[in-house]
This record gives sequence, C-alpha cells and structure tokens, in this order.
Amino acid sequence: MGAASSELKAALCGCLILLIPFAYAGLALMSSGMGRSRSAVHSLVAALAAAAVAAVVYVAFGFAWQGTPAVPSYGLATGGVVWNWIASGRFFFDGLDPSGTPTTLLTACFGVFACAFTAVIPLGAGEERWRLGAMLASTAMLAGWTFPLFAHWVWGGGWLSALGWQSGIGRGFLDAGGAGVIQVVGGFSALSITWLLGARRGKFSQEGMPAAIPGHNSVFVTFGCFLALVGWFGLNSSAAILFYGAEPGRIPLIAVNTLLTAAGAMLAAALLTRTRFGKPDASLSANGWTAGLAASSAGAAFQVPTEALIVGLVAGVLVTFSVEWLELHFKIDDPAGSISVHAAGGLWGLLAAGFLGHFPIAGGDGQMMAQLIGVATLLGFVLPLLYASNWMLNKLIPYRAPLDGERQGMDLHELGANAYPELVSHFDDIPQR
Repeated sequence: MGAASSELKAALCGCLILLIPFAYAGLALMSSGMGRSRSAVHSLVAALAAAAVAAVVYVAFGFAWQGTPAVPSYGLATGGVVWNWIASGRFFFDGLDPSGTPTTLLTACFGVFACAFTAVIPLGAGEERWRLGAMLASTAMLAGWTFPLFAHWVWGGGWLSALGWQSGIGRGFLDAGGAGVIQVVGGFSALSITWLLGARRGKFSQEGMPAAIPGHNSVFVTFGCFLALVGWFGLNSSAAILFYGAEPGRIPLIAVNTLLTAAGAMLAAALLTRTRFGKPDASLSANGWTAGLAASSAGAAFQVPTEALIVGLVAGVLVTFSVEWLELHFKIDDPAGSISVHAAGGLWGLLAAGFLGHFPIAGGDGQMMAQLIGVATLLGFVLPLLYASNWMLNKLIPYRAPLDGERQGMDLHELGANAYPELVSHFDDIPQR
C-alpha cells in the first residue's frame, strides 16, 4: 500500500510539472501584447528560443551544479560548520537511473521546467531592443550557472535550506514554489538587462519625463493571465510535493491560495488605478495578477486562504507603485513590468512566508530571520552576480540592437518579416539618433 501510494504521488507530481509551460506561454503572450506591433513575433520567438536554450544548458550543466540533498556536494568550512555550497553531480544527467528513485528523477524534470520559466522572465524587460543572439547567450549563462547555484542553496540541500537544522533559524529558508529561485532570480536578471540596455529611444524626454508607449494587444495580455494561472497551479503544487513533502491532499488548498493571491493582487491594482486615474488600468491590473502569482510561490503550500488573500492585496499595491517609481525616479524602461512583477512580487512573497503560515511544513521561531537571510543573499550576492556576468557578456556580444533595428522593429530587423504584414509600420515615434 505504501509503495502504491508513493507511485501515485510521483505520478501526480509529474502531471503537475507538465502544467508549468502554461506559465511561460502566458508570460510570453503578455510581453508580446505590452510591446509594439513591430516587435510582436520577435517577443514570442525569443521566449521559445530562451526556453529551448535554458532546457539544453540546464540538462548539460545546470542540474550537475544544483543537485539534490542526496547528491555529493562541495562545502565551505567555517567555525567548525560545513556550509553546503554547490553540488558535484555529473553533466548531461549522467548517472540518473530511469528506474531509480522517482524523487530524484522528478527533481531533475522539475529543474528543467523551472529553469526555462526563469529564462523567459527577463525577455519582457528587454523587448524591442534586445538582440536575439545576445538574449540566448544571457540565457545560457543563467541556466548554466546562476539559477542552479541559488536553486542548490534552497532546494538542493544547500546552506540556505540548512539554516534550520544547522543554526536553529526557523526551518531554514522557505521557498515552496520558487518565489526566490524562479521569480526573484528572473526579475533581477531583468533589472540587470534594463540597466545594460538603457531605455527605448523616445521613452524619456530630454527632461527625463517618461512617455507612454502603449502595448499593441491587450487581448494577448489578459489571455496570458489565464494561461499563467494554470502554469502556477502546477508550479506551486509540484514544488511543495517535491521539496517540502506536501501530501496530495494539500493540492486543493494550494490551488485555492494561488488563485486568491492572484485575485487579490489584481483587484487591488484595478481599484488603486481607478482611484488614482478615474478608470482601472488594464496592463497594471494584469501585472497585479501576475505579481500575485509570483508572491504566491513562496507560501501557498502553508497559508490559509485569508492569509493568501492578504499577500495578494499587498502585492497588487506594491506592483502598481513599483512600475511608477522605476520609471519616474530610476529611469528604468521595463515594457512588460517584469522587474516589478517578479522581483518585487517575489521578494514580498518570501517575506510574507516568514510570518504567515500555520501548517507543519511552515517554520517556527526564527523563520522571519531565515527569510531575511535569503532575501539579503538575493540582494547582496545574486543581483551583483547577474549584473556582473551580463556586463562581461555584453562586452563580448553587444546586447542592444542598432537604431535601424529599433526603427524597423525587431520582427523585420532580426526575423525578416512583420507579425502583421498587412499593417503599415510607423517609424516617426523613434528619434533618428
């Protein structure tokens, strides 16, 4: 009975993992819709290509660095304590026995899908000016090093997950669905890219005031929200089973919490923009929805629905102001709101997991400290690592498209054909300098 139950649990987890690509389909549609029509298909092709490169590189190298708690690893010894730093597995999934432990195989499968998800996130921040070849080079670096390194610390038995039993700090850093590993790492990658690329030409006036550049298809944006919800159901549920031992009976609660967090964030963003501007803003409401999803990934497995709704309401307010602050005060041009949605939403979700949660897999005393240590690691180590590695890569492979590429649109410049050939492209919105 026990073996049959384990096989059923593994099969269920595998099915849930297969839902995750709906999330990247949703994000890809949203990014495309929030950009201009002359770069619409380039945005979607970039998402497909990034997911493909991320999967190949992760299988080749990434999983060897991420590993699982059962895989040998390298550590740093300080004060008589060995801090698990990085796994020492074999490349190309070598050593994985197809008839072996289902948990190890499912973890490897989940890692492929999660890494591809992370790679899609930065694309919306760099659209309309990020060259396809440079995108893929950046994706390869993310999938082969940065993502698996932090994923090992959180999910592979690394030092962040060991804060509980090694140092008595809560249950260690909790990230039940990748709010930090996927969302914040992807969001910080987006932030690094926007710093290196600079703003789209014509986005800011000589006085530094941002100009509105409306997206070309709000239908893509809103439909993408529904697709993303399906993917997040699979993401949050499968990760909770794999990394925190959640039983299948908890999946309905995880699904409800995921939906409530997204719903609360969307309603908060819609109400806030209606109060401030007279009418709800469609793109900010959609960003609120996905910010709620990003925030849900930290604690949906061990929160009650009321707490999940609170997390969502705060995420919706946070993302609305974050998009505005980044443009007005930091002159950051992020067409799809990727930084605000994934980095800000994910960070809030991680912090909320430190004080909201009442189930056995949640932490106890000191859990907030464990979450703060994880957030500090993301801010103090992962973000500088992402920026420095992309800065060096930009020196070898220039990231930004030339002026003609921006004026023609990335569809025509890099793919040779427009997404909407029957429409006339207008170039007068981009200065010729």
